Amino acid sequence: MTAAAVPPSIDPATTRLGWIGAGVMGASMCARLLAAGYRATVFTRTRSKAQPLLDAGAQWAESPAAVTAASDVVFSIVGYPRDVREVHLGDAGTLSTLAAGGVLVDMTTSQPALAVEIAAAAEEKGIAAIDAPVSGGDVGAKAGTLSIMIGGDEATVAALAPLWDAMGKTWVRQGGPGAGQHAKLVNQTLIGGNMVGVCEALLYAHRAGLDLDTVLKSVSSGAAGSWSLSNLGPRMIAGDFAPGFYVEHFLKDMGLALEEARRMNLALPGLALCEQLYHAVAAQGHARSGTHALMLALAQISGVDWQQRA
Repeated sequence: MTAAAVPPSIDPATTRLGWIGAGVMGASMCARLLAAGYRATVFTRTRSKAQPLLDAGAQWAESPAAVTAASDVVFSIVGYPRDVREVHLGDAGTLSTLAAGGVLVDMTTSQPALAVEIAAAAEEKGIAAIDAPVSGGDVGAKAGTLSIMIGGDEATVAALAPLWDAMGKTWVRQGGPGAGQHAKLVNQTLIGGNMVGVCEALLYAHRAGLDLDTVLKSVSSGAAGSWSLSNLGPRMIAGDFAPGFYVEHFLKDMGLALEEARRMNLALPGLALCEQLYHAVAAQGHARSGTHALMLALAQISGVDWQQRA
């Protein structure tokens, strides 16, 4: 086994970045690094999604392996654990070409055990692998205010500080490989219950005849305030359910959290109920809507036509 080297000083003039995945979150996160002066080579399955990054100066690669061949530090943020496995451990994955001393940073919300597996495979090749899922939605990705939950080698995590700072307001190392993923599943468990509360509260306000914008001013600054209430509440009121984070991806995350809970012999009935409510959202045709589309499913239960309300 070869020990993974700590990367040299991170500098826009010398550090070559790779980026895999240009979805709602990934495109904005990579754009933050480009705006900070870093060079990046990018790959995503649908090239058109990467066009704004290419227009901003990024270089295109035809595969994950081609990205890593031209990079020192490689980031990925893709859809599902199966995608993470293919991107990093597949025949044309990152570990097939990244040189010893390189760093992999997977920012997908994925399985903790898979993060441990990737880190072990990377260490065999003298590569450091970090799991660093994020929270903050499309708003945080665009503004560079994400919360980044990190698992991996302490010295490597510290060396990447300039990159964390370009993308996030808060970044915290939680522990070794997989710890970042566990922290993100804690985050998603909190968000699920909070989202139910936000939707039910606004439904109550609507049925009680309150002006929703006015009531939001009162409750968002008190003890009931939350990120979801302040950022997604206005979107719900406006009937704007465009995705900052897809329902189908949140279902994936809740499934991962419940899977880990079963493994640890934990009962999380609130999260299980939330998952079922989100399955209803998806069944109503909103799998590719934002997570705040939960409002539409809960409104339907009470016979409220949210989009056509008076």
